[in-house]
Amino acid sequence: MAENVLEIKDLKAYYKILKGDVKALDGVTFNLKRGEILGIAGESGCGKSTLASTLILRKPPLKYISGEAKLLGTDIMKLSEKKFKKFRLKNISIIPQYALDAFSPTKKIKIFIADLVREHGIRPNRKFFKKVEERLEMINLDPSALDRYSIELSGGMKQRMIMIISTILDPDFIIADEITSALDVSSQRFVANMLVKLRDERITGSAIFITHDLSILYQIAERIMIMYAGHFAEIGPTDEIVSNPRHPYTQALIASLPRVGIQYKENRLSGIKGTPPHLLNIGEGCRFRFRCPYQTSKCEETPQREKITDIHFVSCWHWKDIFNETKNSGGEQDGE
Repeated sequence: MAENVLEIKDLKAYYKILKGDVKALDGVTFNLKRGEILGIAGESGCGKSTLASTLILRKPPLKYISGEAKLLGTDIMKLSEKKFKKFRLKNISIIPQYALDAFSPTKKIKIFIADLVREHGIRPNRKFFKKVEERLEMINLDPSALDRYSIELSGGMKQRMIMIISTILDPDFIIADEITSALDVSSQRFVANMLVKLRDERITGSAIFITHDLSILYQIAERIMIMYAGHFAEIGPTDEIVSNPRHPYTQALIASLPRVGIQYKENRLSGIKGTPPHLLNIGEGCRFRFRCPYQTSKCEETPQREKITDIHFVSCWHWKDIFNETKNSGGEQDGE
């Protein structure tokens, strides 16, 4: 079995504001295997991007509260800014959601890259930029793009460029945070497949792919973790999550997706009623209970993480009864 590159245990990070604590990441636990692509999905505000920010760059008002995040055996939550700086770009890196915001508008891309790697003790000489040019060819970008300003590139070109810059030091672990959200369908597919190619050619190690689009994860992720309102809901193999979801929230997400070959008149899509709870000073209990058709008084207690298999876990008091009821009623998803 592959070793763990990342081990997250009961990780909590809150936004500290005048009115109290926004519990955006509130006790999440999971592992990431070497060479694995783990998809993380959920509605806006579920804590996906907060998780990314907690792991890579914690800026006020976001504050680390407790828990562990061991990267290659080192708990990065305990590192000083100076020590953690050595991990960034080389051991851990992020492909940000908005590529335009990542660039300096006053510098040509080549100068931007040179300044960045100098901070990590890398000499941006001819040999280094030869490597950069080879990577650009992988993503169908002409090396002449290095002599341009970011404003001269299209949205898709900027996203591909920042993808290469973020992985230029061959990091062991990469976070891809909503990198397809602002792209057209063809560009989304190219960027997603590019992440897989970087992994397959061992340019990067493991990756977390954060998105609200489950259809993309179905194509590239080995496992999927579902989050809801700062809590962990379910994690498991991609086929299991899509075909046999256990958590009622996962089931609702899957049911809201269009299926190939099924017309609207044959099977109308169902949305998820209600809205996610406000996380300011929120108390105990399953946070999905306000929208869950299966809620009972037991759901006022925070559910424990339960093991289904060695690689499939769920956080719901009633998942067994719900799954059996759904299966017996013919509501089980077929993953098509």
